[in-house]
Amino acid sequence: EMNIEQYRKNQNEWRHQARQYRQRCGQCLQPVFACYCRHLVAFEPNIDFVILTHPIEIKRRRIATGRMAHLSLKNSHFMMGSLFERDKRVNLLLREGHRHCVMLYPGRHSANLSAMSADGIKSLVPLAKKLTVFVIDGTWSTAKKTVNQSANLNTLPRICFIPPGPSNFRVRQQPRPDYYSTIEAIHHTIELLAPAVGFDLTARAHDQLLFVFSQMVEKQLLLANSGKPSRRRGFS
Repeated sequence: EMNIEQYRKNQNEWRHQARQYRQRCGQCLQPVFACYCRHLVAFEPNIDFVILTHPIEIKRRRIATGRMAHLSLKNSHFMMGSLFERDKRVNLLLREGHRHCVMLYPGRHSANLSAMSADGIKSLVPLAKKLTVFVIDGTWSTAKKTVNQSANLNTLPRICFIPPGPSNFRVRQQPRPDYYSTIEAIHHTIELLAPAVGFDLTARAHDQLLFVFSQMVEKQLLLANSGKPSRRRGFS
């Protein structure tokens, strides 16, 4: 025999969850139940990060770590698109004389920060210039296409690093264990570039990036293990 009271209780819970799924936070754009804004503590990394996010990251992937990083980094820029050669905002940043612009992108033409000394890293940034790091936020295939088809980005000096350990992105399978999410990559870039920009590593302010990311991962794992359909929960 059907338990009417239990049925009504479940029905009310489902309706509440549906409302939470439809309603989104105006800042992080996550469904309200997955909002991570209370964990955000923005800090100044002494680097201007320009995060170029492919639309796929917004449309298909609910855990958009590029936006998460942007909300944590003071003086950062967040732009969405796939081709940036004619993007007025990008070109304005590239033309500003006080900036030294580089791109975080792996490859044989990239300066490997992990293999460089502190003095070597310092030599990458000209005196009296503001280091500005462009970060391509997307899948590896979309990132490659964005770089190849955006001539203004393709000519930038490139930097990369060797990941010191596996990604903590346990809710999404990475192509390889040493591939990092955007927010993890930015965190480690700050760690390595600190000598060049005078960023104080002892305070560990940049660990805020990993903290908010970890909170989101744990939340998504909890929701995924709750037995509810992932689509309803906004998990992907």
